Parts: sequence; C-alpha cells; structure tokens
Amino acid sequence: MRFLAVLALLASSPLWARDTHYEGPYVDAHLHYVDFMQESEGMDAMFEAMDKASVEQAWVFGLPVVKKWEQGAPRRPRYFLGDEAPLYYYSATDDLLAQAIAALPQERRRKLVPFISGINPTDLNAARHVEALIERYPGLWRGIGELITRHDDLTALTEGETPRANHPALMKVYRVAARHGLPVLLHSNLTSLREKTPIYLEELEDALKENPKTRFILAHAGTSGGVEARQAPLETLPAIVRALLERYDNLHVDLSWSVREHYLLDDDKPRKEWLTLINDHPDRFTLGTDLVGHFDSMEKILNSYRPLLDALPADVARRVASDNAKALVPEKGAVAK
Repeated sequence: MRFLAVLALLASSPLWARDTHYEGPYVDAHLHYVDFMQESEGMDAMFEAMDKASVEQAWVFGLPVVKKWEQGAPRRPRYFLGDEAPLYYYSATDDLLAQAIAALPQERRRKLVPFISGINPTDLNAARHVEALIERYPGLWRGIGELITRHDDLTALTEGETPRANHPALMKVYRVAARHGLPVLLHSNLTSLREKTPIYLEELEDALKENPKTRFILAHAGTSGGVEARQAPLETLPAIVRALLERYDNLHVDLSWSVREHYLLDDDKPRKEWLTLINDHPDRFTLGTDLVGHFDSMEKILNSYRPLLDALPADVARRVASDNAKALVPEKGAVAK
C-alpha cells in the first residue's frame, strides 16, 4: 500500500518537480572572446573557466563594436558606458578570434563553435563581408552573431544609422546564413528605454517571416539590462515569446543576461510561467553567460541557472543547458559556395 501511495504522489506532482540537481555539462551559447576595447584575457583563461564550469563547448564570437578613446577623456574607458564617447563598428574582431583559434591545438578547437560578428548591420555590404570571411577562413565559421540591433544605450552610443532586425542589409545576411546553414544569434530588444509596450516587435517578426530557412536565436529573449534598469520588466514577455515560438518554427530563444536576472527567477525560484513555457517548447531554448573578454565568473553565472534547471525534467534541463545549442549549429564550418 505504501508503494501505491508513493506512485500516486508522484503522479500528482508537477512534471518539473524532482529532487535531483543538474550537474552539467553545459554549452555556453553566448560567449564574447573580447570586451568593448577588443581585448581579452586570452584562450588559456577562457578554457580554464570552461573546465571549472563544466562547459564542454562554447559558441564564441567577438564584439562588432569598439569603444572610442577620445582625446579629452580623463582616462581610457574600460566599458561602453565608461563615458560619453561613441562606439564604432570594428570588423577586425573576427580576425582576432580566428587567429586566436588558429593557435590552439586541435583538441581545444573542437570545443569552440566560432561565429562571425564583426559586421555593420546597416551596411548593404555586410553580406559580402560575411562571404569574404568564409572564404578567408574556410571551414571555421559555424554561426553568425551576436548581431546587435536595438540595444538601449549601446545603440544610442554607436555611430551611424540605427540598426534594426529588418534592415535590408541584415536581410541579405540572413539569406547568406540560410545558404550556408548557419544559425543567427540576433540581439533585438522588443522595446525601448521608456516604452512599456513591444514597439520593435514588428521588426523582429519581419526578419523571421521573410527568412523561414534561417534559424534565429533571439538574444536575451528580446530584453536588455538597460531597459529593465529604467522601468519594470515587460509583464507580457512570456506571452510574446510563446506566440513567437508558436508562429515561427525558425525561432529559438537565448536565456542569458537580463532575461535571467529580471524574468526567469524570483529570489532564486523559477517563475511558473517560464517553466511551463520551456516545458511546452523544450527544444527552443539555450543558455549562455554573455561574458565579454573576461571569464572568471563563468561558473558563478551558470550556477545561477541551477534553480531553473533543477525545476525542469532531467531531459529538458539537459536540452536547455547543452543539447539544443549543439543541435542548432552545423557539424562542419562554412566553406565558400
């Protein structure tokens, strides 16, 4: 009778209730090799952090912008918000990454999934730049991104035309991505610093709708820390993400940075609406640290996802932590066609 009672208790428990803890492995699906000054602690530091954090593979990319050090600045800036100086697009970020990877032994290279990121998303030459990088480093690139469009203060400080997810220059890039089978990690905020409605949602939907053969990963689920620092989190975000996932088979969602801090967890307890959403779409979410050139906090950041992963069924937790990211990238890097 006790055995039957235990079975009845288990049957009545939520699908995501379990006593075990997720112990890895992870795929860090959002890792910048350099910071906003295009500097890095280097590959040795990155791999040391990966080993410590049980990260068996990482999507690694540069940063498409660099912070300008102006003549009148009292000191050299260390972050994009360090002063009022602008940022500008920096295509050399991809070469910095490619050269660092080329110096690695083969066993380490296998742990990295390099993405092209150093393009100007408002330049109609951007797609040609992607093709040139594929020619220059054949077999290396396995994704494109993080492409940065709507991004609160970062967008405001970046010189030139305002980038958006449906810009004609990026539409060309998406078609190149589809032709080579490369996923696109896209940063596209759903709203601005002062608007509480998703005023940029249509831009994202245009990109998804017009490029059904391109696999997109929406960085931070369409959020950023600058927005949440100035206003309350978007209450409709889970419903918006659900609708997007159900409408567009080519969309996946990155749960890094601001979405973890402001949406997924409440006092280290996972929010029920997000657990339900992930369980309903277990193959559509990835995790990442969003570190920029400095890697010592990798283990701490990934451990902060433990409450979420522990609340999911074991197979779903593993998909979110590693398997979904592996499935999104091609086995081999792109070559010129």
